[in-house]
Amino acid sequence: MIRILIAEDQGMLLGALSALLDLEEDFTVIAKANNGQEALELAREHLPDIVLTDIEMPQMTGIELAQSIQQEALKTQVIILTTFARSGYLRRSMDAGVKGYLLKDAPSDELAHAIRRVMAGRKVIAPELITEAWEQSDPLTDKERHALKLAFDGLKTEQIAEQMCLSPGTVRNYLSNAASKLDANNRIEAARIARQKGWL
Repeated sequence: MIRILIAEDQGMLLGALSALLDLEEDFTVIAKANNGQEALELAREHLPDIVLTDIEMPQMTGIELAQSIQQEALKTQVIILTTFARSGYLRRSMDAGVKGYLLKDAPSDELAHAIRRVMAGRKVIAPELITEAWEQSDPLTDKERHALKLAFDGLKTEQIAEQMCLSPGTVRNYLSNAASKLDANNRIEAARIARQKGWL
């Protein structure tokens, strides 16, 4: 029996996914979470075979969840199920140890098939993303990405510096470097471009 934890912040979709997967004879949904932090706590508690997660969720993204599972060496495989066909998200997911990356508009039988393939030690990626993902590489460093994300959330330079435990001058350098790498005129435009690419 394949034991599955589902992390999805849209309640209706969470219920539908759970009901759909429970129809499979070899699957059992052992836990459900509305955000990434809750999913991590449940993964530690239940040690599911598979964590099926969205990317954009409150408290912790699906990619951050996968990174935490990888860092803690939990015996759990992560599959991302998302609406975001962004190459940057795919690359960051793979770097975080994700074994499957599927789009929500894929047929339901593809999801069940993907779960079984991941359990058999394979990787499963939505085919339309593969070529694009490896053509574009993420130019941002982790610090630049973090600073950009906080700027996108509306924080001022001094507030970003406080959150990142850096000087305001260093933060300005990170934001300026990020804008330069993305050919953006300012930090907000840079954050928007990075977000569209899936790098934020």
